Amino acid sequence: METSGNSALKRGLGKSFYYIACIAIAIVMFLPFYWSVLTSLKPDEEIFAMPIKWFPTHLTFEHYRKAFTTVPFALFFWNSLVLAVSGVLANLFFGSISGYAFAKLKFKLNKPIFRVLLAAMMIPGIVTMIPTVYVMRHMPLIGGNDIFGSGGMGLMNSFWGIILPGASGTFAVFFMRQFFLTLPSDMMEMARIEGCGEFKIFWRIYLPLTKPALATLSIFTFQAGWNSFLWPMIVLNDPDKATIQMGLQAFSYNFQTDYGPMMAGALVAILPILVLFLALQRYFVQGIAFSGTKG
Repeated sequence: METSGNSALKRGLGKSFYYIACIAIAIVMFLPFYWSVLTSLKPDEEIFAMPIKWFPTHLTFEHYRKAFTTVPFALFFWNSLVLAVSGVLANLFFGSISGYAFAKLKFKLNKPIFRVLLAAMMIPGIVTMIPTVYVMRHMPLIGGNDIFGSGGMGLMNSFWGIILPGASGTFAVFFMRQFFLTLPSDMMEMARIEGCGEFKIFWRIYLPLTKPALATLSIFTFQAGWNSFLWPMIVLNDPDKATIQMGLQAFSYNFQTDYGPMMAGALVAILPILVLFLALQRYFVQGIAFSGTKG
């Protein structure tokens, strides 16, 4: 009896320590977000007040008003939304159709090309940035260029210069290929016997079964496109085409940072990602569970 009592005590202590550790980690993870919200609602004089004011004396929405009036924040928000949604749609289509081809179609260079694709995933994006800029700048017969790609700006300073380089990301192809591998091939064989074309098999039979993977890929792609800063800053020179991440930079000037409006703008900027995740979280969990289970 004494032994069983000691075991129960040890289990109780272990469980208590586990919950205390989880609560401590959760608090540490939540503090930056809480501080951002607090900074966006504090008066200016309380942001750097010492000792730290964890609860402001009064709340103000002046920083939110200033965020939308100092810069055309609504326009930047719309530009980012257009670019992020376009990137999602392009990656969903090209990533899924390429993943289907690698997973279900048998052709001679299937595995070698896929290995090259995997190798490309290991190359940092910063390495290919200069060649990509050169290609975008010298696209023939676009943006004032002649047939040799000279004389104009090509796809620079246009939304296409943002969308096209990432229209079919290597991660999207890899992710969708792994999910298609989990689906049976019997349906494809039966559809071929019935006379269905290859694209019809993909579009009508297999693509509807990949909703969890498509939802997961949508979240990843939207987040990457929405948070992108360096590439849009290089490509887009027109202030009316700036993204929301570029707009946040406007609150840092003359070696000073206006933290209140910046935090307000940053919180507004995370809302679309938060809403998308909450809307697709059920499919997101399924997509993570099923993808990558076969090689």
